[in-house]
Amino acid sequence: MSILDRSIARQFLTNVILLFVILFCFVIAIDVSLNIDQFLELATRLGTEQSGAEPGTIRKGVLACLLVVDLWWPKLLQLYNFLLGMVMVGAMGFTLSQMTKNRELIAMMAAGISLTRVLRPVLIVAVGLVGLQTVNQEIIIPRIAPLLVRDHEDAGDHRLAIASVPLTKDGEGRLFRAAAFDANSDTLEGVYILERDENGNAKRSITATSATYNNGGWDLEAGQAQSRSLGSIGAPEPITRIESSLDPNELRINRYESYSQALSFAQARRMLARETLKDPDKRARYERIAWGRYSIMLSSLLSLVIAVPFYATRVPTNMVAQSIKCAPVAILALIGGIVGATAAIPGLPTTIGVFIPVMILSVVAVAQLSAMKT
Repeated sequence: MSILDRSIARQFLTNVILLFVILFCFVIAIDVSLNIDQFLELATRLGTEQSGAEPGTIRKGVLACLLVVDLWWPKLLQLYNFLLGMVMVGAMGFTLSQMTKNRELIAMMAAGISLTRVLRPVLIVAVGLVGLQTVNQEIIIPRIAPLLVRDHEDAGDHRLAIASVPLTKDGEGRLFRAAAFDANSDTLEGVYILERDENGNAKRSITATSATYNNGGWDLEAGQAQSRSLGSIGAPEPITRIESSLDPNELRINRYESYSQALSFAQARRMLARETLKDPDKRARYERIAWGRYSIMLSSLLSLVIAVPFYATRVPTNMVAQSIKCAPVAILALIGGIVGATAAIPGLPTTIGVFIPVMILSVVAVAQLSAMKT
């Protein structure tokens, strides 16, 4: 990279980092101000459990700060993925506004350098940030997924709570119910499973004291199956295993809706590869989870390209007015990319439908660059 490229790239990256720091601090400050009583109460309880006596003011404050950090560091990693597109557009606007203010764009044109040349270092840094987003989404987020669904009262606790499982349907149409589900050991307690025929009538019930998920099915402990028909129930028969598409990840997703976004591409594809997953709605959902994130990443890069011509102008102009013009276009592109990648489009396969926003934004980006006066 030339000196010019390095200068623009450094300025753009600095603005990205500053915007993230400001946004993160703003979000955490609001959350702490609204929930400070909970953090202090939890700090008091933990301090008392550790030392046997109520902690002093300083120790309580230190514990509260540690609890805030423990609760928020995984959420900030996820927030990075959600905000990257918007932050890149904002950082680009600040970068080119600073260059316009210092007459650097005029100096470039006086040296015979086209304004489109500004886009190269910005895109190089943006691609690097999106690559970091990919690593974060595919490697880091799946490993810390249980930490992302905690509430304030769970700060400091790295285990998912145990809760009951309401009637939940699997890909074969069975209904599962359990008195308790331990998401840390992937174990069900007090299991009841109802198998139904094509008309929805019960044909067999299965009970077990516990069940553990293993290789595409649940291993039952003290499992018993009873056939059912109108007005009669068969004799109990022992059963040790039942194959099902309903796995611990699905139970976690049902319990914590945000957990689905923590699945990696490989995890989503493994779910789709199971022969027992026959529910078309669930298959479409996992397809969108697997491919939609890459559509959103590409849409973020295209939104950045679309926004550049608003700031890369031949003559110094009012950057506030340019920002007002750019804002609705950039916001529409970013939101359209997210909505288009996560919403089902009737009549189109999911793997194609999620990339419709990318196709549309590609045309708009080419039109924007072609109309750019350099």
